[in-house]
Amino acid sequence: GYTKMINSEPVVYSGMYTSYTREQLIDLVKKKMSKKRFEHVLRVEKTAIQLAREYAADVEKASIAALLHDVAKEQSEAEMRDIVISENLNLDLLQFGSQIWHAPVGSILAEREYGISDDEILEAIKYHTIAAPEMSLIAQIIFVADYIEPGRTHEAAKEARKLASYSLRDAVRFEITQTIKYLVEKEERIYPSAIDAYNAWIERKMS
Repeated sequence: GYTKMINSEPVVYSGMYTSYTREQLIDLVKKKMSKKRFEHVLRVEKTAIQLAREYAADVEKASIAALLHDVAKEQSEAEMRDIVISENLNLDLLQFGSQIWHAPVGSILAEREYGISDDEILEAIKYHTIAAPEMSLIAQIIFVADYIEPGRTHEAAKEARKLASYSLRDAVRFEITQTIKYLVEKEERIYPSAIDAYNAWIERKMS
């Protein structure tokens, strides 16, 4: 139908948030990572655009944040550690793996190397792994899109996909809860901010 036609139109960047076109940004990101990771990034972008259209969020911001969300993921640990220290990020990060670091470090790289200055885009990249007590609509969309993109086939992703079709907030809360459960079951340490995010989102459910 007509709405589907409108909804599948490619995103054209306005020049407000980045001087790159979408195609240029895709080319730059592609050079930063393995083929497998790059394909994941494109699927996250597609999912984020769908969610942005569904939840009346800024589609361009969703696209840019999705394309850049994993830009630090394949940096060496040494490079990431240097950025954590030089940018005065929370040094507690260093006691946890690069799985946790790549999000805040990615946010710094998005600003430093790609010239992104929009707070919502930077925040979405920063919080895409462990969430935060307060998250903008764009941050929620990237957090969820990363978890439910079509390449994710585990049961929790299927459940989150269902939730996201009618409540983005429920999907965010479910995902935060799943992550905490998973870490507890594996007897792995939990980054304290992840607990703060969990508490805040659970509290919203009760209120």
